[in-house]
Amino acid sequence: MAAQKVLIVDDEFSIRDMLRMALEISDFECLEAENIQDAHRIIVDERPSIVLLDWMLPGGSGLELLRRLKRSDTTAEIPVIMLTAKTAEENIVQGLDVGADDYVTKPFAPRELIARIKALLRRTEAGDQRGRLEVEQLVLDVDSRRIFVANAPIEMGPTEFNLLLFFMSHPERAYTRNQLLDHVWGANVYVEERTVDVHIRRLRKALEGGIVDYSDLVQTVRGTGYRFSAKGMVAE
Repeated sequence: MAAQKVLIVDDEFSIRDMLRMALEISDFECLEAENIQDAHRIIVDERPSIVLLDWMLPGGSGLELLRRLKRSDTTAEIPVIMLTAKTAEENIVQGLDVGADDYVTKPFAPRELIARIKALLRRTEAGDQRGRLEVEQLVLDVDSRRIFVANAPIEMGPTEFNLLLFFMSHPERAYTRNQLLDHVWGANVYVEERTVDVHIRRLRKALEGGIVDYSDLVQTVRGTGYRFSAKGMVAE
């Protein structure tokens, strides 16, 4: 099996070099870019499996590149981990809102980052799951990783897809944020609880953008977390 490609986008050579060594030890193939122009060209030409993206870059910010990737049908599905020294909560929320699938602050432990990369790739691929899930006119096709509403495709990121897959596979039950983190993100990966709320908002936004608005299927359960319900019941 060919090694999965990881694109490292960072203007600091020492960071790229350290990441490259850690990734190659874990059998990843590494691509490198030090600005958003080179990064976008490599993404289009090489189609990496995942992108590690710094925020502060010459010639434009990593957030600018992230927006550009998520606007394009050809690159929107590529998972992105923000890897940045910006540690403020508003920065983390902004990065996740724009479309990042994970957010890691510097300094970081390479082993933890590798674990996050592997977990994100497992979620994105969902290789061991097959089938088609339907709720009214909402259809999730696991094999093609596509979502349809009234036969029209709707766009959503890989983490939102996996969140919806879990919800549609386990309807009518309330889950805490920690339970969703364990089931969707993976029990061995540390992700803060507020990350769940950001992705829930993005999932609802995607579901309301189709021919039929299905955003109310993802319900907030006060004091607990979230549930997926086709019964249209008001959350407690």
